[in-house]
Amino acid sequence: MTSIKVKFRPSTVDGKEGSLYFQIIHNRVVRQMNTDYKVFADEWDAESESIVINGNRSNLMLGIQERLSWDVARLEKVVSTLETAHRRFTADDVITLFHKQTKESSLLNFMHGVIAQLKQLGKIRTSETYTATLNSFMAFRENQDVPLDGISSDLMLLYEAHLKARDVRMNTISFYMRILRAVYNRAVEKGLTPQNNPFRHVYTGVDKTVKRAIPIKTIKELKELDLSLKPSLDFARDMFLFSFYTRGMSFIDMAYLRKSDLKNGILTYRRRKTGQELTIKWEKCMNEIIAKYPENKTEFILPIIKEPGNERKQYDNALHLVNYYLKDLSEMLQLQRPLTMYVARHSWASAAKAKNVPLSVISEGMGHDSEATTQIYLASLETSVVDKANKMILGLL
Repeated sequence: MTSIKVKFRPSTVDGKEGSLYFQIIHNRVVRQMNTDYKVFADEWDAESESIVINGNRSNLMLGIQERLSWDVARLEKVVSTLETAHRRFTADDVITLFHKQTKESSLLNFMHGVIAQLKQLGKIRTSETYTATLNSFMAFRENQDVPLDGISSDLMLLYEAHLKARDVRMNTISFYMRILRAVYNRAVEKGLTPQNNPFRHVYTGVDKTVKRAIPIKTIKELKELDLSLKPSLDFARDMFLFSFYTRGMSFIDMAYLRKSDLKNGILTYRRRKTGQELTIKWEKCMNEIIAKYPENKTEFILPIIKEPGNERKQYDNALHLVNYYLKDLSEMLQLQRPLTMYVARHSWASAAKAKNVPLSVISEGMGHDSEATTQIYLASLETSVVDKANKMILGLL
């Protein structure tokens, strides 16, 4: 038989918090396992081995009680695993296996591992979104880790309520939840936690977003602005137009376009977000933008990444500045909503729909319901069909 108890050790200094520890007894051998949980003497009920919730530290005490419950449950699970193996074990074995499983089944550790793997695979943008999600969740947890098997429906509902209380948009909430669900499902596949469907009651859908597109008339006005004395605004305008010209190419794909990607009047690149290869007929308007700037001394076409090294930082800085100056351009055009690089992507799709271009050509996933659908559509199209549609749209300018 194995006994697991939670004990309180008072501080040797008056007025300071004491420590909680586990007492594990197996075959009459007693071992202690320390924790980093600190409480005052009047916050501990020795008889029930539980936290007393009161006063201005109630939230902190609730958190400690929650983690204690997880630890006790996992210690009991370790004992059950060792007993099922039908081999002799000691109290020290219980502690060793508990620490090993704690490290493996920690959400923080596991998600850091997933993020590191994404970086190794070159999926930098995805790794950044996973990091942002983890940071958001850990802020909700006040930097207290949670075991993978501690991710419950109630916990996720509390996280959702936390985000709503901070006026986080529903699409952003869904974005965080879907990333956490993907990480959780990966842990389930690895056998680190049973599948308890903790995301079944939280929002993981996609709300229709406010229309971001601007009409062709506005794009023509943007193109015709005299910005000869305002080079920063001129560059922002050029990047927006280049994205529109290239069927709503994302800024990160623009930044990493290589000179070798342009051959015989055809631009071929692979989307960094999905890995899908796309080809675009090189048009005069695209070349006019490139010709405005000194030839980039790097391997890249556009003057976004202009020096070897720190490519990601150069991209981030350029995107920030371009979007900043696009806001100024929005005011000059008296637009109700500010321009961003993403507006160019929406605007190309909107212009195509206005001209009755088939959805299979304009790509349903360009800000619509499903990027998976986009990939299916584009994979089955001849490039010339899309180029023809793009040439028709550019002819409207």
